[in-house]
Amino acid sequence: MAAKILASFALLGCIALAGCNTVAGAGEDISKAGGAITKSAK
Repeated sequence: MAAKILASFALLGCIALAGCNTVAGAGEDISKAGGAITKSAK
């Protein structure tokens, strides 16, 4: 029983870390796109 609970927490932790990495990557992409728009507007 305890092994199943521990495995569940480990799986949730991996999913949370993967989600944070994805959000950070999306933020970088949006920032780069904003910079390109700013440069083209000048």
